[in-house]
Amino acid sequence: MQQFLDEIEGSVPALRRYARALTRNADHADDLVQDCIERAIRKQALWKPTGPLKAWLFRILLNLYRNELRSARRRGEHVAVETLLVEPSVAPAQPGRIALAEMARAIDALVAEQREALLLVVIEGMNYSEAAEVIGIPMGTLMSRLGRARAALRAATGAGEEPRLRTVK
Repeated sequence: MQQFLDEIEGSVPALRRYARALTRNADHADDLVQDCIERAIRKQALWKPTGPLKAWLFRILLNLYRNELRSARRRGEHVAVETLLVEPSVAPAQPGRIALAEMARAIDALVAEQREALLLVVIEGMNYSEAAEVIGIPMGTLMSRLGRARAALRAATGAGEEPRLRTVK
């Protein structure tokens, strides 16, 4: 039991990072991670040590997130007060921060399936087979989603508009 808890504790930073990337809200992400850990401890008997515990935890987190999205859709759209407030005028941001904000908006605009796949592979550094296992899809489907996500990001950010040059002999 102690080894199980130690492994869960070691996975918390990665779970928080993924939850924050999914929700874009630190408090909501922390609640999601807490629910994930509680469920993992409660359902410990269901875990089969055939794969890494971390992948199982990510699967729980993703399922909790999807359940919340479904519940929110049934209840109707909830708008945070912060989004309605007018931003104070500030000095222009640095170009790097502008590009980062643009990329974050482009990631948020992705279809949920593409965003989930992209975040697991790019942000969490999972290999394709681990990410496919977490999401519960075949590896080929994961690769297709990643390809579409990357193409959508290139289109949204204007990356890849430069002509591709080839050396002609």
